[in-house]
Amino acid sequence: MGLFRSFLFLLVLSLLQESNASLVQLNNNGYEGVIIAIDPAVPEDEKIIEQIKDMVTTASTYLFEATEKRFFFKNVSILIPENWKENSEYKRPKHESYEHADVLVAPPTLPGRDDPYTKQFTACEEKGEYIHFTPDFVLGKKQSEYGPSGKLFVHEWAHLRWGVFDEYNEDEPYYSAKSKKIEATRCSTGITGINRVYKCQGNSCTARGCRIDSKTKLYEKDCLFFPDKDQTEKASIMFMQGIDSIIEFCNEKNHNREAPSLQNKMCNSRSTWEVISNSEDFKNTTSMVAPPPPPVFSLLKISQRIVCLVLDKSGSMAGYNRLNRMNQAAKHFLLQTIENGSWVGMVHFDSKAEVKSNLIQILSSNERNKLLESLPTAASGGTSICSGIRSAFQVIREISSEIDGSEIVLLTDGEDNTAGSCVEEVKQSGAIIHFIALGPSADAAVTEMSTITGGSHFFASDEAQNNGLIDAFAALVSGNADLSQQSLQLESTGLTLSNNLWMNGTVIIDSTVGKDTFFLITWNKQSPIISLWDPSGTPVESFTVDTGSKMAYLSIPGTAKTTDLLPKEANSQETFAFKPGNISEENATHIFIAIQSVDKSNLTSKVSNIAQVALFTPEADPTPDETHPNPSPDENLPNSGVNISSLVLVVVGSVAIVSIILSTTICILNKKKNSRGPRTEF
Repeated sequence: MGLFRSFLFLLVLSLLQESNASLVQLNNNGYEGVIIAIDPAVPEDEKIIEQIKDMVTTASTYLFEATEKRFFFKNVSILIPENWKENSEYKRPKHESYEHADVLVAPPTLPGRDDPYTKQFTACEEKGEYIHFTPDFVLGKKQSEYGPSGKLFVHEWAHLRWGVFDEYNEDEPYYSAKSKKIEATRCSTGITGINRVYKCQGNSCTARGCRIDSKTKLYEKDCLFFPDKDQTEKASIMFMQGIDSIIEFCNEKNHNREAPSLQNKMCNSRSTWEVISNSEDFKNTTSMVAPPPPPVFSLLKISQRIVCLVLDKSGSMAGYNRLNRMNQAAKHFLLQTIENGSWVGMVHFDSKAEVKSNLIQILSSNERNKLLESLPTAASGGTSICSGIRSAFQVIREISSEIDGSEIVLLTDGEDNTAGSCVEEVKQSGAIIHFIALGPSADAAVTEMSTITGGSHFFASDEAQNNGLIDAFAALVSGNADLSQQSLQLESTGLTLSNNLWMNGTVIIDSTVGKDTFFLITWNKQSPIISLWDPSGTPVESFTVDTGSKMAYLSIPGTAKTTDLLPKEANSQETFAFKPGNISEENATHIFIAIQSVDKSNLTSKVSNIAQVALFTPEADPTPDETHPNPSPDENLPNSGVNISSLVLVVVGSVAIVSIILSTTICILNKKKNSRGPRTEF
């Protein structure tokens, strides 16, 4: 069949967000660039904005005193959803977005669970990802449970910024102290209280003293520690900041190193203040003499996305199949990545720039297909990057006098010694520059533009099996779009195929994704045979093949079905036995798997979709006159002889997705559904 190349992609649900993308900076003891984002799913209520202001203002003073007059909140941006009403006080964001949010105000992960938390899957002293508050918490409806919101914000900020941990432990609430007493896990031990078991039935509750468990020699399972209302102890904020007297972090002198707290476990028994004192924030500041000013707030309302593609068509793009690869990636972006409702324009440039499409609002496939017609078809001329950027500014200004927050996606393969002439113009514009460099000659000035405007920059090589361009365009989803409109891509794989080999793999779609599933396959020589089956073994056809661009794609509406298979509790190990299914393929054995997880509080995740795995044993190389094998599931071909009897799975999270991939992977793009499974947070 000759040598050809096929790109196939795999999408599964990502349980963790990207690494921390915070824009926070510490300037003269004050935190600048703090972003508090209100989720689009939160019903409009202007009281939330006012309560956020009050919370942060109170927290700033509390933080200042708790850190020995070192830190305070200087300026804070509040991101307001696009679906809230317009207000003259609201401005358009520049670089601020949901993906940069330090605090997210969003509905509870599970109904009725308003626990504030910081997403912190990191080691001691490492920053967390974001703080999560629910609207009811921000509105003060949960103060009786969690205490004043300003004090709790400081507790969560310490998690987020300095990588400290709680000084309690719900799994180990008591321990046997060296004093031979049973002590509550806390810091400091100067906090007094009583240990009681409360039993409630209907509106009636009874209390009794705690009994000692004969096995653990500690208090029984239902025993709880209740701090006294009147305290004199000042520490610690990481134990129970809601106590009126608590205004400090535990330090080296009063830290309780015996307690099995998360702080001791994660930070080698160091106190929270020791960890904070070792942070870069602490090392780069000194105590202030005067009290800090109150925080300054900016109210920023999310607007419709505006994107202009600025594509290089200079002579060097004719080599290494660059022009075609750029068009493949741009088509993928226009067909699937860019969200409905966005405005998109296009500029080509070589030694000069030309506007190929003014801004078009994406409402249907009609607008997407119209933009596809504007992609470049030939490469020639020199390279003038600034001409392309200035033309993009012109395109954007046709519908918006302010360029603030608009995006320019610049793709180029060459250096341009004049690019530095427009760096300052770009910086002052308020636009965001995303830079995609193709080949080894990335221009440093353009990289600088991307950095100073808060954009992304990517580098793609000319290697035949490299998916860098497609991956770069796929990563340019809006940081402010509703999750239900965002495309998610987790993995893509390229492979050089020869001698009649197949690129085999499996797509696993969890029940929380799968809306508008999209397959994309590209190649650089001969068009491959594409075979796709759903979990039931039914062939899926109707790929759209674009022979000119050497790509094929398939869009599948709707979502896949799930299963009732229930494995054991999370963090347990389970062995599954499998029998051969009724799907036959040459040299293949199929396995079907579905997973549901259960955490310690009996909260269950949704059941994953059935995942099909095909295990292939390669045949000997065929003779030159043999044709490509037909992988049709209807053929009764001999079994490969691979005997799969059992598979051991370890479920390690609140939501588990199992992927077994031999050979290479297949990839899809999905739009996420508006559903969320249980999460595990510190």
